[in-house]
Amino acid sequence: MKRVRCPKCDNYITFDETQYSNGQQLVFVCPVCQKQFGIRIGTSKLKEQHEEKFLDEHENDRECGSIVVVENVFHYKQVIPLKMGDNVIGRYVRGTDINTPIETADPSVDTKHCIIRIQRNKQGRLQYILRDAPSNTGTFYMNGLLRDQDRIRLSEGSIVTIGATTLILHVADSTEV
Repeated sequence: MKRVRCPKCDNYITFDETQYSNGQQLVFVCPVCQKQFGIRIGTSKLKEQHEEKFLDEHENDRECGSIVVVENVFHYKQVIPLKMGDNVIGRYVRGTDINTPIETADPSVDTKHCIIRIQRNKQGRLQYILRDAPSNTGTFYMNGLLRDQDRIRLSEGSIVTIGATTLILHVADSTEV
């Protein structure tokens, strides 16, 4: 038996995955909030890459926080770890040279859409700075469009929208030097 989580209310739904084949698309309706959402059976190669990359990174990089990616159209949720330096975020396409790819069917997300830079300030605390890559459809911070020269400092829970996909920043708990 497998469990899937509703992207709206986080309620778990249990189903028998042995009745379906890898790659098959399933649609669920949450019994709690009535939200309809879909999943694809099988493991994602991109998810495996994120997990391997996360395990291989240095201990310091593990403490940089993460972004939660919610694809607004299909309500597909991903959690992607961030690392020190530039995290170039965009749509995953095989052969694309970006270090923080997201798996999405959203065509309005560019393959190189925005950048979140993580660095330490003079007090040793992590800073999260957002800028557009530049992209074709723009990067939105709290519903405001960023210009190419804009640099926005992010904090816990900051909402960034790229195309029809939402990114929510979760900062690292530790601010040690």
